[in-house]
Amino acid sequence: MGHKSDIEIARAANKELINTLAEKRLNLNSSDLEPYGHYKSKIPLSILDKLQNKENGKLILVTAMTPTTAGEGKTTTSVGLTDGLNFIGKNAMVALREPSLGPCFGMKGGAAGGGYAQVVPMEDINLHFTGDFHAITSAHMLLSAMIDNHIYWRLDPLIDPRRVTWRRVVDMNDRALRSIVNSLGGVANGFPREDGFDITVASEVMAILCLSNDFDDLKKRLGKIVVAYDKDLNPITCSDIRADGAMSALLRDALQPNLVQTLENNPAFIHGGPFANIAHGCNTVLATKMALKLSDYVVTEAGFGADLGAEKFLNIKCRKSGLRPSCCVLVATVRALKLHGNADPKNLGTEDLNALEAGIPNLTRHVENLAKFGLKTVVAINKFPTDTDKEIETITNICKNIGVNAVLAEHWASGGSGAADLANAVIDLIEADESNFEFLYEDKDTPEEKINKICKKIYRASGVSFSPAARKTLTEIEKLGFNSFPVCMAKTQYSFSTDPTNKCAPENHEIVVREVRLSAGAEFIVAIAGNIMTMPGLPKKPASYEVGVNETGDIVGLF
Repeated sequence: MGHKSDIEIARAANKELINTLAEKRLNLNSSDLEPYGHYKSKIPLSILDKLQNKENGKLILVTAMTPTTAGEGKTTTSVGLTDGLNFIGKNAMVALREPSLGPCFGMKGGAAGGGYAQVVPMEDINLHFTGDFHAITSAHMLLSAMIDNHIYWRLDPLIDPRRVTWRRVVDMNDRALRSIVNSLGGVANGFPREDGFDITVASEVMAILCLSNDFDDLKKRLGKIVVAYDKDLNPITCSDIRADGAMSALLRDALQPNLVQTLENNPAFIHGGPFANIAHGCNTVLATKMALKLSDYVVTEAGFGADLGAEKFLNIKCRKSGLRPSCCVLVATVRALKLHGNADPKNLGTEDLNALEAGIPNLTRHVENLAKFGLKTVVAINKFPTDTDKEIETITNICKNIGVNAVLAEHWASGGSGAADLANAVIDLIEADESNFEFLYEDKDTPEEKINKICKKIYRASGVSFSPAARKTLTEIEKLGFNSFPVCMAKTQYSFSTDPTNKCAPENHEIVVREVRLSAGAEFIVAIAGNIMTMPGLPKKPASYEVGVNETGDIVGLF
């Protein structure tokens, strides 16, 4: 008999009513919740005020080796570890990002975990959920509409239509919208200008929502967004065109964390969802902080490999929020390591120690990088049924030689019990209290210095070059006084380099920064390297081909 599919497992779950779960596990009353049906709820920010004197729990950051088409299971491991911690008697919850519709219907599929380590209700989480992404898209597009309306009526301050920096967004992979011309059709429709769309998860509004501490902070950050310049190159902000108030109204409910549960009825916050390859890749500061007040241990993840998600979690999210992880969990799979060792993708189920050993430098590189932040790490070997004892032993021994504990985790097949060993290893690491967290760069470093430190220390590049356009923007940022902002690198997730085919642990490659964007509201600078796109495209055979609704109204093909 074959394995049950993820969606079959999720539908068979014995879910608790969200009010019951909140009361039993989080000591929250029904009056503390804003339910969205039976199994989802918003948690008002007022809860943080009630819990302000409660000691914070311990924060556990889950990251991963460089991703491959074989999959690494970072979200699955985050959920499994949370269930594992509760299985060994700890009070733990997980704080994750919301999935984007783009990957759901594109190449990746859903993002709610897998096997017996999932968050539910799975279909809701992967589709419209509580409407957060729609609210972010609407707020972003309201600003877009108000910019063009401002231009049309020649309102003060006068926007130079050639110098509008604000692009539009939609939560879908649509390459046709990357570059467009809008306002065609004559005088009645305004002034034609070049424009384009990014995917919603790359929106500065998404970043602002994820980094805001409260409603007041949200509105202030929205107001600081630089949307355009006048003919004298003076910046024009969102507050200058009076869009910040209406945008904050659209985002009021979206700012509140979403409570759901794991298959084993452990609480889970799922809130916010920027991509780590083109944005900062972390769930909301509010969800993480609220979870730390409600539980003794909080598991959270950062997107893609540690060179992207973890680096941004530590240099951006931690810098802005004051959060500090107690330890890191680095997820790896035998299959992915073999791909980095140039194994045949068709034969990943066959034991291949040579390919495995050739790919392990990718894993050790990430361990070394995390150590540069002063963090202790445990490697979680996310087990696939085809993994052999010799392959597992090879990873374990190599990790031992570099002073890192590698633990076999079988949460996909067995849920929390399968992650008990991993949970115990994490607790041991936390109780050892050996972490000495530090940032990779200082606020006082120039943006160019910050980019160089990331590229040379994390990516192991020999150097960094900047296009004329990127250098021009860096000069403008300096004049505007934003040099203290951290840097958000945008590059391929599939390699330490900017070449997605350059696997394993490349060194001495050059990073070319082709574009720099200012995110004044989010308070970071985006450096776009290589050919990475802020609006992805669909693959030749998108996942949407398989998605539909059956005769009983159930969604099919999502997993």
